[in-house]
Amino acid sequence: MRAFPADLPQDERVLFRLESRPRTGEILLLVQSQGAPDWTWMVAPEHRHLLLPLGDEPNPWVKRFDPKLRAGQVLQFRLQANPTVKRQGRRYGLYREEEQADWLRRKGERGGFRVVEMRITGQGMVEDDLTRDGAKHAVQLLSVQFDGLLQVSDATRLLDSIRQGVGSGKGLGFGLLSLAPALTMGGARGMCATRALKSLGGVPCATCTNCPSSATA
Repeated sequence: MRAFPADLPQDERVLFRLESRPRTGEILLLVQSQGAPDWTWMVAPEHRHLLLPLGDEPNPWVKRFDPKLRAGQVLQFRLQANPTVKRQGRRYGLYREEEQADWLRRKGERGGFRVVEMRITGQGMVEDDLTRDGAKHAVQLLSVQFDGLLQVSDATRLLDSIRQGVGSGKGLGFGLLSLAPALTMGGARGMCATRALKSLGGVPCATCTNCPSSATA
């Protein structure tokens, strides 16, 4: 949090996620905030060892994120989350994959999106110490990564979900909802929005030569 003021504005919500690049194993720290961060301390000589070169990209790299969302739009998403249910004032982790999928669908209903496809990857437990009332408490939170396609049902509510995060445990790296354009036809990467929309009904799937599942279309 050294990139942000000690006293954050009331409407500020800093979200972050640690992930690794599949090919190189390099660790990336993704940070999202309302205000611009100040990473100048990281480029000081005594801290440069913390940063790896990113080719032609600057490191740290800061860019503006201003998504143009519209109802019906299909996007790829990634979310590292702590799926839980609250009972009698306490939170309990959801360990079964079906429960985790239902949890995300419920979040989507309230958060302005509909899950079209999802892939769930369990990532074990995240352990940390939280300070409450001047005392430290050890906590363990279930970590699950969701990847897939979503369809925008309410652009305003989805934008709020992006800004505020999804689920609990945001201070430990959960809740950052990342979006990217979905492949439609002819591309070699990404998830096929055309094929996914077919599952929603009313949209025919035109098989493209680069589609990995074209043989079974």
